Amino acid sequence: MIERYLQDIERRIDPQVEGELFERWKVFASGRCEEPIFSPRRPSCVPPSVEWPHVLVNDALADFEAMVLQQLEQCSKALAEGSGALLAVRCNYGTAILPSLFGGEMFLMDRELDTLPACRPLPGGSDAVKRLLDQGLPDLNTGQGDAVFRMGQYYKELFAGRPKLSQHVHIYHPDLQGPMNVCEMLWGGSLYVDLYDKPDLVKDFLSLITKTYIRVMGRWNELVPPLDGFAVHWSMLHRGCIMVRNDAATNLSPAMYEELVRPCDQRLLDEFEGGGIHFCGRGDHFIARVADIPGVHAVNVTQPHLNDAETIFRNTIDKGIQLIGFERQAAEQALRQGRNLHGNVHCW
Repeated sequence: MIERYLQDIERRIDPQVEGELFERWKVFASGRCEEPIFSPRRPSCVPPSVEWPHVLVNDALADFEAMVLQQLEQCSKALAEGSGALLAVRCNYGTAILPSLFGGEMFLMDRELDTLPACRPLPGGSDAVKRLLDQGLPDLNTGQGDAVFRMGQYYKELFAGRPKLSQHVHIYHPDLQGPMNVCEMLWGGSLYVDLYDKPDLVKDFLSLITKTYIRVMGRWNELVPPLDGFAVHWSMLHRGCIMVRNDAATNLSPAMYEELVRPCDQRLLDEFEGGGIHFCGRGDHFIARVADIPGVHAVNVTQPHLNDAETIFRNTIDKGIQLIGFERQAAEQALRQGRNLHGNVHCW
């Protein structure tokens, strides 16, 4: 079923175009971009020779071939539109990958919503967490772990006989969220009371999650070796090897971030040669703490309108930390107001 789609992508990839695009991204990620806003494009559009199906998320979760089609559809669109998105696929199992190793139950959305699944909190809150601590590090093949690693291997086998796909379609690391995100998903809403009542238990659980995170990423890097000093994520390039999600941290004070979350983020960044930090929502209250972490090379802020832009800029691009996937309207408004973006802002 998927052979003709693989052939279509292989035919349409121009190694010279993809190589030059990648080099432009490396110049940007290395802090040497001279454009006010980095927004590359391919020199031409290359339409498909077959009609690509749109595979719904729930269908992709249940079938490896369906997931290949779902992920490669985005690559096909990038080629057809001549965009500057690097060709990239992932094991697209949603936010519950790491929680599922600890017994977190995946919650499937209605098929028609075409949205990635979520995770139900463990019954019992802090009591459930204590049991997990007693059990120690989980088996990496439980929950969604087995599917993720087998899907990664499947990509490698599919691409191996196709030189353009294997060279220019990047398999990027699965969504492991961030330690605090995983903690919140498993603990549930009572976490925000237990942050005050049981801070040592929270720290112990975050430590266990971080150790598990490192084991999963270590095994992933054995399967799909990282690039030399760079990583492709969401079809963008950044320095380092990892993209840590910090959505739950937006609910915490700067002091709580400093005490609870930052040590975990630092440990991950140290382990994997640095990387990026992502958060949805408002994070301008803790962005200064994020910016001070050695190894943070990029930040992905998906809702700049909820943040004070100058605070974000002062604690990222002014310090050589790049904003990737930034909202174009916000970047262009800053330029009109005379704001120097230092060549450190990428917009689609």
